Amino acid sequence: MMDAPHRTTGTLESKEFDIAEGESSSSSPPLSGGPSISHAEAARRPHAEHDPPIDDGFAEEQCEEDYKHQSNLWWSRMRHRVRDPAAEFLGTFTMIIFGDGSVAQVVLSQNPNLPLSAQNKGEYQSISWGWGLGVMLGIYVAGCAGGHLNPAITFVNCVFRGFPWRKLPAYAFAQVAGCFCGAAVIYGNYKSAIDQYEGGTNIRTVPGYSDTATAGVFCTYPQPFLTTTGMFFSEFIASAMLVLVIFALKDDANLGAGNLVPLGLFFLIFGLGATLGWETGYAINLARDFGPRLFTYLVGYGHEVWSAGNYYFWIPMVAPFLGCTFGGFLYDTLIYTGHSPINTPWMGWKRIVRPGMKKTRKRSKRQSDTNNHAGVVSQNV
Repeated sequence: MMDAPHRTTGTLESKEFDIAEGESSSSSPPLSGGPSISHAEAARRPHAEHDPPIDDGFAEEQCEEDYKHQSNLWWSRMRHRVRDPAAEFLGTFTMIIFGDGSVAQVVLSQNPNLPLSAQNKGEYQSISWGWGLGVMLGIYVAGCAGGHLNPAITFVNCVFRGFPWRKLPAYAFAQVAGCFCGAAVIYGNYKSAIDQYEGGTNIRTVPGYSDTATAGVFCTYPQPFLTTTGMFFSEFIASAMLVLVIFALKDDANLGAGNLVPLGLFFLIFGLGATLGWETGYAINLARDFGPRLFTYLVGYGHEVWSAGNYYFWIPMVAPFLGCTFGGFLYDTLIYTGHSPINTPWMGWKRIVRPGMKKTRKRSKRQSDTNNHAGVVSQNV
């Protein structure tokens, strides 16, 4: 979501974007920031202490041959194309396993028909722990792609941090698919517990329609006292705080968090759950809510998954985009000094209102130069 900082490592210059940044690089610079190593050195280091010296020429030739062999593998070529969306898929899958898994354990273990030793395995704070860990570990899994895990995060990366717009659809689809599959795994794992909690194998209910509803294990439902405005504002402010803190964690000109950004995100998600999670379940993520909601609809929870809470389902789809954009705008306007549309003339509105003007001017200038050159040539002739 921000222009990538250029890091020079020896003779290698690479771009790298993280959770609050944009385009990911295919190769990461050494963590130490020191000079890069050759293939021969990489092959030699694991054996340096115990084995006899390896001939540099042989080692480098062998590594080069292995590299060429790997690059000719069809899966290596395919992986190069799908690596980033696949990383987002696995990252959101991991997030849901820990997040929805914690909700399932807390809710389903409250069944009074269970033996006492099997009851009450967790409380509300356990859910905050589960989601915090899920986001942190999901970021580690999807780190090579930026670890967005959220279409709204990808969107604000495009708006404020130069992430390519062309990647937004693939990222969003992968994120929704990962959450859908994660919910499917949790459902399969806890199906027997759901059957017992609901009171039968063919009974599946939604909060607001039953006291033993389990649809809330997978996606969010608002408290019954909330108005539509209250629901929207709760998701909006939580989403705004999400991006505001992410941008702060990634801002090296501020205190920043460096390599501890995933840990910082753990505390952020835990804190959002502890402070803003009760009313709506703090979805703050279209993929996290829509993917599992779609799954519950397909496995028999009925049309109530869409109509519950006065058709609440659209709020986690819209409010995170608006809230995250507002949070990014607020941080860049008041604090951020790096490259951002906010720090350009007219706050980037000229680029938004007339996105093709710069290209049109360049094209016109090239055409004018070509015509002038042709005129000079004809005069000389």
